[in-house]
Amino acid sequence: MSRLLLVMLLLCSALPVRAAGLAGMFAQGRTQFSLMGGNGYAFDKSYFILGASVSYYVLDGLGVGLSLEKWSGNIPGITKYAPFAQYVFYQTSTVEPYVGGFYRHTVVDGLPDINSVGERAGINIASGSNAYFSLGFVQEVYLDCRNTVYLKCRETYPELGFTFGF
Repeated sequence: MSRLLLVMLLLCSALPVRAAGLAGMFAQGRTQFSLMGGNGYAFDKSYFILGASVSYYVLDGLGVGLSLEKWSGNIPGITKYAPFAQYVFYQTSTVEPYVGGFYRHTVVDGLPDINSVGERAGINIASGSNAYFSLGFVQEVYLDCRNTVYLKCRETYPELGFTFGF
């Protein structure tokens, strides 16, 4: 287990606990949509990123989903697809830590596709009964990576998000 996930788990154990059965947005059977926009870097170039994801909670706190990102504004164009799983420690107060993992397939125009695996950890902060902001970090490792083509084969980066559910 990485240090990042271990630190998040330790922080979770120090947070106040709310009454059981209050999984709220993270309850079994709930669906969530996330929208993403921002800036990213690849091949020493800056890109504008638009993305979206959908997740379904198969158990209280445990969600599975799929995300799509489109990187534009520079060459080569980049598209990323990622199935993922995430667990939210919903038993805590209005700040709810999460940990998760993903497998990502990246299509790079004019270059070989590349796959990666990663982990994420962070916190969700409620912004309403059906919405929250998230702040966290991601560690990603590219599989079969060649530094001569992709420059970096391992990355750690922050992530910010807004999610709404029904």
